[in-house]
Amino acid sequence: MAEQFTSNGLSIAPGVLESILAQEVLQIDGVASVGASKAIDGVAGSGRRRKLGQGITLLAEDDQIVVTVHLRVYFGYRLQDVAAAVRSVISEALGGQIGVKVAAIDICIDGIAAQTAQP
Repeated sequence: MAEQFTSNGLSIAPGVLESILAQEVLQIDGVASVGASKAIDGVAGSGRRRKLGQGITLLAEDDQIVVTVHLRVYFGYRLQDVAAAVRSVISEALGGQIGVKVAAIDICIDGIAAQTAQP
């Protein structure tokens, strides 16, 4: 979303909604990362960092928002289940925190990630 978003007398700076949604989506079981993966992402010391909301785009249409989310899912998770959970969380976050209606939520699964053992 390139411009400031205004809803019900509340103005929200660009990037804020995307960051909120990215934080919510990253809490979902099976989501490895939000945003399209590039080969450089896995290289240690590359010096590149992505913004938290990168990979989520919002388009305001009338009084509704169209959301597109790019993510990677951990191997072994059912893609339909992860996508359904993402749609639910986004719809709830936008409706509950801002009171805006969601017209559509498009999920783009850009890759599968291997799970690493947690220490």
